[in-house]
Amino acid sequence: MPSLNKIRSVLTGQDRASPPFPLRSLRVALTAFFALDGFVFAGWVVRIPAVKEQVGASAGALGLALLGVSAGAIVTMIPGGRLCRRFGARRVTVGTGAVLSLSVALPAFTHSPVTLGLVLLLLGVGFGGMNVAMNTVAVDLVAALRRPIMPGFHAAYSLGGLVGAGVGGPLAAWLTPAQHLVGVAVFGLVATVLLGRLLLRHAIPRTVERTHPADPPAVTAQNAHGSARPGGARRMVAVFGLIALCTAYGEGALAEWGPLHLQEDLHTGPALAAAGYAAVALAMTAGRLSGTALLLRLGPTRAVVLGGLTACAGMLLGAFGPAVWLVLTGFALTGLGLANVFPVAIGRAGALGGPGGVATASTLGYAGFLLGPPTIGFLADGFGLPVALTTVAALAAVAAVVAHTTRHASAAAGV
Repeated sequence: MPSLNKIRSVLTGQDRASPPFPLRSLRVALTAFFALDGFVFAGWVVRIPAVKEQVGASAGALGLALLGVSAGAIVTMIPGGRLCRRFGARRVTVGTGAVLSLSVALPAFTHSPVTLGLVLLLLGVGFGGMNVAMNTVAVDLVAALRRPIMPGFHAAYSLGGLVGAGVGGPLAAWLTPAQHLVGVAVFGLVATVLLGRLLLRHAIPRTVERTHPADPPAVTAQNAHGSARPGGARRMVAVFGLIALCTAYGEGALAEWGPLHLQEDLHTGPALAAAGYAAVALAMTAGRLSGTALLLRLGPTRAVVLGGLTACAGMLLGAFGPAVWLVLTGFALTGLGLANVFPVAIGRAGALGGPGGVATASTLGYAGFLLGPPTIGFLADGFGLPVALTTVAALAAVAAVVAHTTRHASAAAGV
């Protein structure tokens, strides 16, 4: 029996110092919320072509309507941090999860680009608010468990997105957008209720969870020893937000332009072109699944530097590789390098700045995700797509350099 218990502990990732049951339960519930977020959002993404046809939108009109998601997310993230401080991040996670689940069905019932943009604004509110709240809870759990498990939560989001796209793609041939998205909404609401009960059942230790406006423990502790100031803490949160922006820029750019690079510059077919982003997504998922072990071995600063440099080299290979297999290899290396930079940046901002730190870094990161595709498109018109994609490599290198040059300030701030 001892050997069986040992095998079971290895398979479940537990050891003799495993956390108490309430924290394990919270970790499972939060992981499932991250996966649900990715699954629900992917359900909408795979129906964009059908909804575009339904509302009779041109490419330009659809682009403007899709900005509703971005606008809703960005304007919600900073207030979302305040809501987390006032009501508790776990409650806000459940509430915004319900908003996201309800709103994902609405685009299927629109009949003009204007109404589509308005309902996508609500979808963005749910998406942005949920991401701030979930990451805030994740920061608290990381502190309570004293293990760098943030990449695991983001791996769950990536897996949820892959499952949502994998399920939604085949269903698109059999179900109307309304049938499909209503099904996603019902599933999301049921899952939110069940997971919400689990997430709210146990409290995170009050020494860690921050449910009201106050100086984050990291800042307070450092002030007590005279080694950090609130202004310095705010600057470091902005630095982590800049690192998140550099990473998210690359993820957004590759999602939109990676397949097109394969199809137009290397003359592949649509199926092989689609494999370009699949390579990025799978590599990011694998990187995040192994992220905790990497952080334990290297520490956050070295992990970010290594990730940024790997992404830089991978993107240069992906942009200028003369063969398809080289480009796909470069894309995979880029995804692998970027995988843990964003979770680490958000986690360190939250450890230093609490919910407000998560909100600030998330807002900057999401801005990078939005800036990537249009910037690449603008540069591609003037210099060609391969050259435009080098901006992904450049910003990945910037993230590595920023992490390296601010390592002493990060240590002084306690993160």
